[in-house]
Amino acid sequence: MSEQTPHSLINWTFLIILAIIWGGSFMGAKLALDGFGPMTIAALRLLIASTILVGYACLFRNGLPKWETPTDKRIWLHILGMGLFTNAIPFTLLNWGQLRVQSGFAGISMAVVPLLVLPLAHFLVKGDQMTRKKVIGFIIGFIGVIILIGPEKFIDRSGDPLEPIARLACIVAACCYAIGSIITRLCPPVGLISYSAAGLLIGTIGMVPVALYFEGIPEMASTTAIAGVIYLGVFPTALATLMLVYVINNAGPSFMSQVNYQVPIWAIIFGVVFLNETLPASFIWALGLILMGLLVSQWKHRA
Repeated sequence: MSEQTPHSLINWTFLIILAIIWGGSFMGAKLALDGFGPMTIAALRLLIASTILVGYACLFRNGLPKWETPTDKRIWLHILGMGLFTNAIPFTLLNWGQLRVQSGFAGISMAVVPLLVLPLAHFLVKGDQMTRKKVIGFIIGFIGVIILIGPEKFIDRSGDPLEPIARLACIVAACCYAIGSIITRLCPPVGLISYSAAGLLIGTIGMVPVALYFEGIPEMASTTAIAGVIYLGVFPTALATLMLVYVINNAGPSFMSQVNYQVPIWAIIFGVVFLNETLPASFIWALGLILMGLLVSQWKHRA
């Protein structure tokens, strides 16, 4: 991996494009929900993305990870965990949550992911223990999470009795992404494209029968809903993975982590501009606290 040119124009360009693509995924899910159920959207998204990435891995890379040595089998165990916690479960939870919460809220909840990685890494990743700055940052961010989930005095509810559960579902999805991140960090060395393609394939194999069982064969939906599903499968899942690998290989994971600050902002912009969403001030305060906590936890003093 090369980290010699982290601030090159192409790396910054890809970082911004990734933030826009991922920020737009919540709007895409909102559009798709007009014609498909939450599980069906997750299954179709995985099916589209896995077809693209598995094909790419087999044609241009080394294919999927092998199944020969004990290490290979351990890699596939991590792939199983990644397929569930980075793909199938959070996709479904976010889709279901967005039936009752705004896309901007779902986007803000994703800012929680790197915050939740801190305590998980403390217990599970050797040499990545909580420092005083990380603890302070986590506390600040956690206050933002509490406001985001929504004590009555902080927010105005829509009146839907399931809205609090929907908000919690988005936070649980963020927890899943954090767990998936740790699973990936603990995985033995393996090509990121092969690993991601295999994880999407596992997620697809698990999600398609579940969606068919609970929601049945999807009926013909509107063009808007179909476009939403195609966007989710092609851009924030398949294409974004290829760009993610490029940026990590050329600029390193620390540079890539800056995308966490941008995704919620783009999610809010898309929701307000294209879906006419109006976010309560409490959501903005929550986002500010979460991002402040993330900044404090990752701050590195330079002499």
